[in-house]
Amino acid sequence: MTKFLVLVATIFFCISNQAQGNKTNLFIGTYTKTCDSKGIYLYEFDTVTGETKVKTATENVVNPSFLTLSKEGKFVYATNEDGDNSAVSAFRFDSNTNQFTFLNSQKSEGNDPCHIINDDQNVIVANYSGGNITVFGKNMDGSIGKHKQIMKHEVQTVSETKPETSHMHMLQWSPDKKYLIASDLGKDYLYVYSYNPEAKSAVLEFSSFVRVKHGAGPRHFTFSQDGKYVYLINELDGTLLVFKYLEGKLQFIQETTVVARDFKGKTSAADIHISADGKFLYATNRGDANTISCFEIKMNGKLKWKQTTSTLGKGPRNFSLDPTGNFLLVAHQYTNDVVIFKIDKETGILSDSGKRIELCSPVCLVFQ
Repeated sequence: MTKFLVLVATIFFCISNQAQGNKTNLFIGTYTKTCDSKGIYLYEFDTVTGETKVKTATENVVNPSFLTLSKEGKFVYATNEDGDNSAVSAFRFDSNTNQFTFLNSQKSEGNDPCHIINDDQNVIVANYSGGNITVFGKNMDGSIGKHKQIMKHEVQTVSETKPETSHMHMLQWSPDKKYLIASDLGKDYLYVYSYNPEAKSAVLEFSSFVRVKHGAGPRHFTFSQDGKYVYLINELDGTLLVFKYLEGKLQFIQETTVVARDFKGKTSAADIHISADGKFLYATNRGDANTISCFEIKMNGKLKWKQTTSTLGKGPRNFSLDPTGNFLLVAHQYTNDVVIFKIDKETGILSDSGKRIELCSPVCLVFQ
């Protein structure tokens, strides 16, 4: 009898540990002025079942529309997208108590920051309305230091008499961290900067650029798993561009689209990500479409369309794949929910899991 009880206890312990191993943290950034939101929310996400459970939230954080976690997960950095009052904020996160502690904030030095990244030395933000990039240092306690650099371009893309306005939208380091790439939706450029993380002022130095079709509106982009290709989604015309990447240089190789041939409404493409196994690419289209498209990534880096399906909500601003690649979550800014799709890992095809997170204006999803 004693051996039987020990066996039962052991089995229960193993099952319990396995269940705990399926759980991961999901951080959600929101807009806070259109409905009742506290700012940043923390959910528990089950990577096997797709079930979620709210753990905690910040208090009185204004429009944390984009988030980034430090490498070890101890700190959360957020944009506060708020016109002339725009800022960037730092929080300490305790994984044992699931609590956020506000550390500090700094003016973003440009209106409406919409993307933020960080490493051991710096926090870097793209200011959409400000049309610039601000580089902040990091303090020893994880808080944000004073800005080191403000990077702004005055390149003309149409004519000297009708200058375009920069709208910096996304930032991402190259896989080797030697370069930083930034998209300028207003001027239709991808800028490439050499990255000098230890520098006191010239952290970013202009290296090269790619100009896309006028009016395309480069928004978000991602690297292939091997770092050889960059995929760019253009917000205004819905085109999806593929570039070869090598040592800070981008070479165009393909154009496709997330817009159906017979589509006649407004296009507003948004986000782009690659599956955990590197086989499939997903991209969203807001506007009147509210769809997500799946593409197979071929051996030569080019894309082959597989599926376009409704995101089952309005305003799919941001989406994310869970670390196991079992699920894809879409945040809907206007229908106030996160829709959870199941991923067929063999085909890349998405299907509705039936599971939802009901939340005020979710616009950023980050798994830990």
